[in-house]
Amino acid sequence: MSISAQGRAFYKMSGSGNDFVFFDCRTQAPGELESASRISELCARGHGIGADGVVFVLSSPHHAYRMRYYNADGSLGELCGNASLCSVRLAVELGYAPATGFEFESDAGTLAARLRDGLPEIDLAAVTDVQPAFTAIQKGGEEVDLGFALSGVPHLVITCPDVESADILGRGAELRSHPSMAHGANVDFLSESPSGWSMRTYERGVEGETLACGTGAVASAILLSEWGKGGDRVSIKTRSGRTLEVSLRRENGAWHPSLRGEGRIVFEGKLREV
Repeated sequence: MSISAQGRAFYKMSGSGNDFVFFDCRTQAPGELESASRISELCARGHGIGADGVVFVLSSPHHAYRMRYYNADGSLGELCGNASLCSVRLAVELGYAPATGFEFESDAGTLAARLRDGLPEIDLAAVTDVQPAFTAIQKGGEEVDLGFALSGVPHLVITCPDVESADILGRGAELRSHPSMAHGANVDFLSESPSGWSMRTYERGVEGETLACGTGAVASAILLSEWGKGGDRVSIKTRSGRTLEVSLRRENGAWHPSLRGEGRIVFEGKLREV
């Protein structure tokens, strides 16, 4: 069986270890590639390309492009921070957006983007749904803080003594589908060391730990500020060892975040019959 249309070009990209399969669909529609089964096959590690998600870059009449993101299980994602950073890099490298700044569309709204000091940066939509003390869920074990933020997608954020010993898969899976989360949630675990904050994430749609999460870094930075543990600029070390930088501005009761981090093309390829 073919996993997709033979000969279709793709880009394998990485954003701080969060990896994606990108298709440039500005002149050729995704077609059967956009089915949930095809997306799952493409993302499968071992017998597919292997990725946390698939991204289709579509044409837009008003902006540089439109980005549509799917999780590895084939479900549509409203937003993915690291996939967005990768889309910025791809757009600049392929020459259909200027490095100095542009706007692109996502299912979470229109985002402003640019390259700053060589790294992609995006301005996310204002975040207003923030609950520093999420009382619907009881803290467990050594968990210190437990809050919620809707940073494009829903996130539960937990601080603990050491993310290295946190039960990411067990506790993450438990909270990811907690009854209080109508649409599920990503679960981010944070701990502080002399070198700064570290984060590990259990992602819905991937149903496991990923090496980084851009919207998780944004949610974490906002809640750290709410808890009095962070300022208007927060650097968070991801599981991959790479750092995501979040800049925050508070205005009229809303958080206005910007996310900056790695976005790079790992390799280019063409799909074949298998």
